[in-house]
Amino acid sequence: MDSMDLEREKGITIQSAATFCDWVKTENGKDEKYHINLIDTPGHIDFTIEVERALRVLDGAVMILCAVSGVQSQTITVDRQMRRYNVPRISFINKMDRMGANPFKAIEQINHKLRIPAAALQVPIGTEDSFEGVVDLIRMKAIYNEGSRGETVVEKDEIPDNIKALADEKRRVLIETLADVDEEIAEIFLDERTPSEGQLKAAVRRATIALKFTPVFMGSALADKSIQPMLDGVVDYLPNPSEVENMALDIRRAEASVKLVSYNSLPFVGLAFKLEESNYGQLTYVRVYQGTLRKGMNVYNARTNKKVKVPRIVRMHSNEMEDVQEIGAGEICAVFGIDCASGDTFTDGAVNYTMTSMFVPEAVISLSIKPKNSQDAASFSKAINRFQREDPTFRVHVDQESQETIISGMGELHLDIYVERMRREYGVDCTTGQPQVAYRETITQRVPFDHLLKKQTGGAGDYARVMGWMEPTDSLGKNHFEHQISGGAISEKFLFACEKGFQASCEKGPLLGHKVLGTSMVINDGATHMTDSSEMAFKIATQQAFRKAFAAGKPQVLEPLMKTTITAPNEFQGNIVGLLNKRNAVINETDIGPEDFTLYADCSLNSMFGFSTQLRAATQGKGEFSMEFSHYSPAPIHLQKELITKYEKLQAARHKK
Repeated sequence: MDSMDLEREKGITIQSAATFCDWVKTENGKDEKYHINLIDTPGHIDFTIEVERALRVLDGAVMILCAVSGVQSQTITVDRQMRRYNVPRISFINKMDRMGANPFKAIEQINHKLRIPAAALQVPIGTEDSFEGVVDLIRMKAIYNEGSRGETVVEKDEIPDNIKALADEKRRVLIETLADVDEEIAEIFLDERTPSEGQLKAAVRRATIALKFTPVFMGSALADKSIQPMLDGVVDYLPNPSEVENMALDIRRAEASVKLVSYNSLPFVGLAFKLEESNYGQLTYVRVYQGTLRKGMNVYNARTNKKVKVPRIVRMHSNEMEDVQEIGAGEICAVFGIDCASGDTFTDGAVNYTMTSMFVPEAVISLSIKPKNSQDAASFSKAINRFQREDPTFRVHVDQESQETIISGMGELHLDIYVERMRREYGVDCTTGQPQVAYRETITQRVPFDHLLKKQTGGAGDYARVMGWMEPTDSLGKNHFEHQISGGAISEKFLFACEKGFQASCEKGPLLGHKVLGTSMVINDGATHMTDSSEMAFKIATQQAFRKAFAAGKPQVLEPLMKTTITAPNEFQGNIVGLLNKRNAVINETDIGPEDFTLYADCSLNSMFGFSTQLRAATQGKGEFSMEFSHYSPAPIHLQKELITKYEKLQAARHKK
């Protein structure tokens, strides 16, 4: 599925790719054919939006874990995303043929770390190098794979003697776990009866779809072992489109929730969840929730209310396409020639529904970027625009002060990949600079103010007087503005101007020119002039009062702290703790496993640049880390002074010009 050159070189998935397949499952001697739409998503935290938008449109997921590492930091992130969109999941423990493979440790971690009841539906026959197949605990049959690619599934009734006791014990655990989450099995369990195969299957399906349980399969993708039972599990335990409650909002009825039903005969509703630039123009991936999408049909974009014709519909198989005339409910397809944004809803005009878009996480790292040659500017902006449309977590803005183009993303790798793609796909060489950290500013004590703005030049002058106080809010949350004016000392429209002045001041703080956090301003008195007072005068007066009060309120520079998770083999624990101590990190907890340890710490973003290279050096390339924004906290005093001096010098140099 990884079709991009970069993906093949680095050996990781960067873009999610969609495909479809038919799976033939033998049930009671009959062959049943199932149609599966599948999206392969990246595992790396930097490309988390790809997982986010895939989960937004999918009805079920297969969560893949490593038999050796078990639940990793990225598994926890993906688990959070699945919960956000209420996606039922089955779990698959891969790499069963690796040294140190222990599926039951992984299952225990799913139970404890992800806090979702999980139990194995299979036990392995042999482990590590001698991994041969699995025992199906529901039907109590041994399943082996034969053939060059494991395409022949051989089922045997006799279970190897050395596995029999383990299989019986794990079947008992499965029934006990199900009894906790399913009423029917609970009754059978309390009556001390044994549930039948049909009852167990039905209970696993009910509990999985109700998000109370995850069945666990195991195998080895590389060795082509025990993959078919997992696909049978997808068919048996994950919901089909008609069993999932997909809600839309009806704009005609004040955004009341309506349930979408996946019948082909109903009015069409679809969601565009991903855009991609191809040789033929913009390719839009659409999930059809209700009705049928036909070639040449007119559809309405719920966000812009524009009518567009669908000129071409394709089914995707990674980067290959197959033209189709129509696509039914519950399917995923791609369309050409439709101009839209990620997260737009399309209908056929018979209903006016809109669907909620996906959650887009905040960017954590920024780089300043510019093309090496100025003649590449056109290709540069073309590339930047394309990447922004394709990837909502890749953000670009021009810094108002430094006039630099700043790209922001989910991590160093994320931005590196885009810089590399610019070079390969557009022939633009770029220079990137040390990114700017998004500092914040705040005050730490209450300061009263009484500020008078009085200017008299020819014609009408400026006159505004504002009185009140500024103080820190309890948490470093949003800024707060209120007025406690009685007797109309300042009229309503001027108060609105005061609020505008306050908001403008908060956008660009006096210390470093960064945003202000956790500051509250209360205006309780003031004075106006018959002719000289204007909205502009009050806006400027508020800004000046803000600056004066801010300087007097013991201001502080806040730096972003990142929740950092580091996983590495146990022997490198000392090196990593040393690395973190150098960076003044606060270590919150350490989980030590048999081979690897995971360390959770809060580190300032400023000290984390270039950390990935140092981590690799300290752990012989075996360590991994992930960061996400946690909260803001006061920066060290020496750093505050350094930043303020640097900013003042810059401002002085700018005024000289």
